[in-house]
Amino acid sequence: MASINVRDQKIEQQRQFMEQKMKQKRQNSGMVQANDLRVGSAKRPISGSRTRELHELGNQIEVLTVGDDIGEGSGEEDCESVPVCSMGRDVSTDDVCADAAVAPLQGRPKRDTSPSQTAEIEGSVEGSVESFVITPAKHGTLYKCRIARDRKGMDRGLYPTYFLHLEKDYGKKVFLLAGRKRKKSATSNYLISTDPTELTRQADSFAGKLRSNLLGTAFTVYDNGKAWRKNHRDPPRHELAAVIYDTNVLGFKGPRKMTVILPGMTQDRQRVTIAPQDDSETLLERWKSQNFDDIVVLHNKTPVWNDETQSYVLNFHGRVTQASVKNFQIVHDSEPDYVVMQFGRISEDVFTMDFRYPLCALQAFGIALSSFDSKLACE
Repeated sequence: MASINVRDQKIEQQRQFMEQKMKQKRQNSGMVQANDLRVGSAKRPISGSRTRELHELGNQIEVLTVGDDIGEGSGEEDCESVPVCSMGRDVSTDDVCADAAVAPLQGRPKRDTSPSQTAEIEGSVEGSVESFVITPAKHGTLYKCRIARDRKGMDRGLYPTYFLHLEKDYGKKVFLLAGRKRKKSATSNYLISTDPTELTRQADSFAGKLRSNLLGTAFTVYDNGKAWRKNHRDPPRHELAAVIYDTNVLGFKGPRKMTVILPGMTQDRQRVTIAPQDDSETLLERWKSQNFDDIVVLHNKTPVWNDETQSYVLNFHGRVTQASVKNFQIVHDSEPDYVVMQFGRISEDVFTMDFRYPLCALQAFGIALSSFDSKLACE
């Protein structure tokens, strides 16, 4: 009994130590903070060729400040329910932008700028949850979600559980997925399940996994299939996404730089199957070798520098309220106004996660989980 008590005390000490380190980290210069700001003097620190994007967002945007945390007073009820699309956009335009962002360069459709009064639809679960989480989002539909991080318990300070819910009207939520980092794994390895209480590979609810490389700078999201092995009859698992975080060799405490690689989409808006049977066929290796057939490459949107506040700014439309280096928006370089996904903090352990076509819930959740993981080489 004495040895068990000592072990429990050590785990609790480790949990408290990690919490203290995280609080200190949120107070350093790498934080990204959201506030409201007039945008008249905003400009990019490197190039002024794309400042037009900022002015198109309207009179009010939110800032991602490289500075101190704004505190822990904002709770879930303080978050506005506003779509992440740019102001003045409509469904017909976003449909074309979505197709353009995932179509081959030579086959991109022309952008239709004709006015439309149709508002963007807020998505809901259709069919079973197991089917919904792996199905690409519908066009003209925004899926507004929330991630809660549970760090209560003896070992959850080191291995929290993350719960993804789809937000509904009047504060209602629909559970979609849960994820937790596996213990005793050589690299960061998260199991993802459609059952919040059963996070094992053997369970029928096992939906997929997220796995990192040794440095924690590259992550791959898989479905619930098994790894390919020669002479095995089981079909190989599918790769759903890959995330690469730029290494920070100079130690500059600024916003992260992310590259997101997705399977491409067919003309009937179905996801291309990427089921590698060789290392050269993985999403990461295709990207490294510049083989862009059947894949889509996205990046996090570059924040704009504002001289008045000495801060980076991005428009989160009220969906992000607290400082965090994890806050980001994912876009295609050809359509920077079409936000495929955005993620950010609203309280100590609650985050918003909104996504659109071509992502599915499992892809978006895996990308978000990669942001939670520690990346010593990037920060």
